[in-house]
Amino acid sequence: MASLRAYLGAYMVRSRVRGPLSRARDAAAFRRIFEAPAFPDPKGVTYEPGLVGGVKGEWIRPKAGPGRRMLYIHGGGFIACSPRTHRPVTGALASRGFTIFAPDYRLAPEHPFPAAVDDVAAVWAAFSADGAACVAGESAGGNLALVLMAEARTRRLPMPWAAALFSPATDFVSEGGSRVTNAWRDAMFDPQALAAIRPMYLGDADPADPRISPIYGDPTGFPPLLFHVGAREVLRDDSVRMAERARAAGVETELKLFPVVSHAWQFAASMLPEARTSLDEAAAFLNAHAPHAPSGSPLR
Repeated sequence: MASLRAYLGAYMVRSRVRGPLSRARDAAAFRRIFEAPAFPDPKGVTYEPGLVGGVKGEWIRPKAGPGRRMLYIHGGGFIACSPRTHRPVTGALASRGFTIFAPDYRLAPEHPFPAAVDDVAAVWAAFSADGAACVAGESAGGNLALVLMAEARTRRLPMPWAAALFSPATDFVSEGGSRVTNAWRDAMFDPQALAAIRPMYLGDADPADPRISPIYGDPTGFPPLLFHVGAREVLRDDSVRMAERARAAGVETELKLFPVVSHAWQFAASMLPEARTSLDEAAAFLNAHAPHAPSGSPLR
């Protein structure tokens, strides 16, 4: 059962965000909307600039002491946002016992596919060399987290010990399923907004390329995966179908649908019970699959 705050939060997103997103047609407009501050930076953690694998980013560390290592890949439709905009999520996860590096990967349309994939893979090659780590990301960041695991397998890099994926975009081909049934129920997105973003990221690339649409790839050998997605999201089936595909490949997979909440509701952990629940369950899932003791010391 959804909380009253979930209903209020979805109403606020619908009234303030959905309309402007549906009318946005260029990267500058999307960036103004996606990057508008809405929630405070969590306290009890530190935020420091960093460089890993030649890619700039931000370290987020719990003040209580070193935590288990996490690579967090931010969302923003591949065209917007940064580690700074995502502190409400990364700070909340760091406060739950993780030392996090969030890469500031290159954005489209200035840097279309595969720039973001190349940046994230370069970060992971350096980050994973320093010790075992997990991966998490939301929306476009969840997409890049899934693509990263396939890249790690191909490049013979260490796999994350587990991954937490919040409403990942996994399919740039399909226009059916929840993209139709939830077109009017989703508090944030309508199909027009997603259609406008798609060519900015893809350029001339094939949308069925598994490095763009991981639903068409092979998840065999992936680590345990956790999917959290809103039941009303247009991207709901991206998680549902990806989770089914992972299970069919023998991957340990958990999927949870949250009622009422809007896309990326984890940002609202300071006010929304469902956001705290999602982050708590993600932290518990990642810790349950972690090595017995944190390994390595974070790169600086």
